[in-house]
Amino acid sequence: MKREAMFYEKANDKIHCFLCPHHCVIEDKHYGKCNVRMHDSGTLYTLNYGEVTASSLDPIEKKPLHYYRPGTNIFSVGSFGCNMTCTFCQNHDISQEKAPSDYIPKEVLVDLILNIEENIGVAFTYNEPTIWYEYMYDTAKLLKEKDKDASVVMVTNGFIGEEPLRKILPYVDAMNIDLKSFNSNYYKNLCGARLDPVLKTIEIAAKECHVEITTLLVSEENASIQEVKEIAQFIQGIDKKIPLHLSRYFPRYKMDHPATDIGFMLDAKEVALKYLDNVVLGNVGV
Repeated sequence: MKREAMFYEKANDKIHCFLCPHHCVIEDKHYGKCNVRMHDSGTLYTLNYGEVTASSLDPIEKKPLHYYRPGTNIFSVGSFGCNMTCTFCQNHDISQEKAPSDYIPKEVLVDLILNIEENIGVAFTYNEPTIWYEYMYDTAKLLKEKDKDASVVMVTNGFIGEEPLRKILPYVDAMNIDLKSFNSNYYKNLCGARLDPVLKTIEIAAKECHVEITTLLVSEENASIQEVKEIAQFIQGIDKKIPLHLSRYFPRYKMDHPATDIGFMLDAKEVALKYLDNVVLGNVGV
């Protein structure tokens, strides 16, 4: 559904978008880097408002959130679009393309969330939820108005502007934030983004809600003990109790590097545990 977007201003005959750190300057009839925000005759519109491409009732641990209400289920929803272009994306069919979707008004979604048995709330996930911002914000706010104890979760790349982040955080209970690397060139070359704004998001969010971090360790790229050490030390500097999920890479999308070595994954966990209280391995089958 097409709806006027938040966080933009007009700049002569162009529009300057401030939702994420790309700060796209968009000409009329053109799109931002996320491919879901479009300039149309002086107004910035979001094109995926209420458009749901995927939904499922999942264990909270699948998000992955292992230390937030463990043993419960949460209703997960996603749309299409992303403000990164990761070459290894596991959900590229919805993040990098306009996938088939169904429009679900926020009132309908909230009623559904509240009437699913043994469901603690909603997780915005699958594609990048921050570029679904307007719908996510409206839905989270309405859900909290109807049931303040319902959980709102974001599974995000963390590449969001500080103002929109702070605006939505009062309605968010938990976040899993991807820290894809501790190397700026990795973010630039493999993800089409920048590292520093993600670090800022982690620092801000960790003061306001439950946060867990996920790093995909990609063979031949960021799968190094030094990288893991730097990530763990950064998190330790915020709070050593913040859980770190080290996830094993498998070939996906445009990247065909071999799967990350299991032995390395085990070594990486041991290194991270020198700095953090909680380290979890993902995609290892052990």
